[in-house]
Amino acid sequence: MAKISKVVKNEKRKKIVSQYAERRAGLKKIINNPISTPEQVDEAVMKLQKMPRDASPVRVRNRCSQTGRTRGFLRKFGMSRIAFRELSLEGQIPGVIKSSW
Repeated sequence: MAKISKVVKNEKRKKIVSQYAERRAGLKKIINNPISTPEQVDEAVMKLQKMPRDASPVRVRNRCSQTGRTRGFLRKFGMSRIAFRELSLEGQIPGVIKSSW
């Protein structure tokens, strides 16, 4: 089980990312637009740098929904490999069966 503080911090980051998503997208659009003047680009870059670091979606970490573990995360199921194995062996995940040949 992961530290509760790390899980809470990650949830806080997700919230901040969603708050600033529209503003970041607008500034990124100005920066990447070939029609924008250099002054506009410089101003947009400065505004983007002034935003909180946690507003960047890259800082959000994928965590297991059951345990909070970051390593061995399976995106399709939203959990770590360990939790996935336990739940699938119990038959809790629909459509997943243990293979045998």
